[in-house]
Amino acid sequence: MDLHFGDSKPTDEERAAVDALLGPPRSSWEGADRSDADLRWARGGREARDRRDLLLPGLHAVNDRVGWISEGALDYLCRRLTVPPAEAYGVATFYAMFSVRPRPATVLHVCTDLACTAAGAQDLCAGIEAGLGPGSGVHVERGPCLGLCERAPATLAVRAGAPVRTAVAAPATVAGALLAARAPDSAAQEPPAAEAVPQAGDEGLLLLRRVGVVDPSSLDDYRAHGGYAALRQAFALGPAGVIREVTDSGLAGRGGAAFPTGRKWRATASQPDRPHFLVCNADESEPGTFKDRVLMEGDPYALVEAMTIAAYAIGAHRGYLYVRGEYPRAVSRMQYAVDQARARGLLGDDILGQGYAFDIEIRRGAGAYICGEETALFNSIEGYRGEPRAKPPFPVEKGLFGRPTVENNVETLVNVLPILTMGAPAYAAIGTSGSTGPKLFCVSGAVERPGVYELPFGATLGELLELAGVRDRLRAVLLGGAAGGFVRPDELDVPLTFEGTREAGTTLGSGVVMAFDDTVPLPRLLLRIAEFFRDESCGQCVPCRVGTVRQEEALHRIAERTGAAAAEDIALLREVGRAMRDASICGLGQTAWNAVESAIDRLGAYE
Repeated sequence: MDLHFGDSKPTDEERAAVDALLGPPRSSWEGADRSDADLRWARGGREARDRRDLLLPGLHAVNDRVGWISEGALDYLCRRLTVPPAEAYGVATFYAMFSVRPRPATVLHVCTDLACTAAGAQDLCAGIEAGLGPGSGVHVERGPCLGLCERAPATLAVRAGAPVRTAVAAPATVAGALLAARAPDSAAQEPPAAEAVPQAGDEGLLLLRRVGVVDPSSLDDYRAHGGYAALRQAFALGPAGVIREVTDSGLAGRGGAAFPTGRKWRATASQPDRPHFLVCNADESEPGTFKDRVLMEGDPYALVEAMTIAAYAIGAHRGYLYVRGEYPRAVSRMQYAVDQARARGLLGDDILGQGYAFDIEIRRGAGAYICGEETALFNSIEGYRGEPRAKPPFPVEKGLFGRPTVENNVETLVNVLPILTMGAPAYAAIGTSGSTGPKLFCVSGAVERPGVYELPFGATLGELLELAGVRDRLRAVLLGGAAGGFVRPDELDVPLTFEGTREAGTTLGSGVVMAFDDTVPLPRLLLRIAEFFRDESCGQCVPCRVGTVRQEEALHRIAERTGAAAAEDIALLREVGRAMRDASICGLGQTAWNAVESAIDRLGAYE
């Protein structure tokens, strides 16, 4: 593919897809008929730069319509946005869900990550490929976690067209996956979000109390169950009062870093540089994580309300909700909720008659775990490769579009609602002094009742697994996902708090709890973790780019060798792991060795 403007032309379908997003071209430079406009001028300067952020939506538009991005389509999109084709090519090839090579209109994504591997994903893949046969018109893509771990193994079929059609098969059988790929409209309907919440209907819940109780499409039902009471309280308190309540509650980020939310909001609100932005990170791609999906599918208006409160507190009038591309139902539910809220005066120029303006734009990811890192997410929204930025400056000073920005994940923001309705002291009384409030845990693997559980901080791992019905012959539990660590069956008294897991030598992360029995070979799981980090490394920094490859190579060798030879590779793994942890730019490289290290040291994986 040429990396400069060439003579390739888009097809009528590709042109229509781009024009539906951007409107008709205004000049011949942008692709209009030369008889109608002048080739000699193009948008430039600030106007061109302000359109760069439409690159990712434009790539989605073409990929959704045709199934891949041709040279002509990329060239046309670049002309429309005044983006160098070399840069756009770098963006298009960064994401796993895009292709710049011809492929069938139907892509069947088969999860081969940890929960699905333990549930037989390899046999499922073999059955699907045998069932499709050559010339099927379906491209099978083995890939990372689809966020359907409670229903493993999982597949997602995407058929390009106008409109694009999707179908999920989970738990997937060969027959179910083939039906989803061949006839997405005839595939079985996804179960309601409440089926992923074993505690659904429990009156003691705070974050999940509406899931399975309210109609997720009904704004009136949401308001009848306490919706928008928190926003009214926020307007009564004022921005400074909201920040004070959040600070006094002790709310810490639920994405894994556990940074104090009130401190982040206050730092952003105090910045004189304007405008301020709010970004909700719904790109949960950690293997084993699916809580944000359940919240968006089961209680979408709660997130709209929570984002509005956060934006009001920090003085932002524009918010972006970045949802991972593997969540089509969450995207549609959230888009409908945003549209309904806007139509009812709960988003827009004068929310609830308070004179405050705020609106939300939804952006779809396209398959890149690294975009869960906040600065990589900003780059992705802005139309660049999703590579992390060096810090400082921190996002509270220079974030999205170089402006002060607050980035929080879905669970963090939804916690703001009970903080305002019940008051900071009552909220802080839940949990422990170091970890306040309720926490959502994604439980999957060798349990009878997988799903999202809500417990107060301080409950033990054993209590959580008892609720989920842990099976016999438990071999290990992975806390925190691929970036977390393993614990042994005799360590289930670990308190599920930030400080408790830290003292136990592991991490709480985003709340992943994956149980494995002795039917799953531990070396195979470790190899899958290494493959995941190798694939998901953005390649920007040497320690991560090289270290993740060397880690996988060493694990392959260890699986084939014993004795002194294996010991040499374990020593090499430790050296590579330290280098990644100490020198990588972002958390991906810094945590890529964690799970492997814990499996070697705590579980004796290769003894």
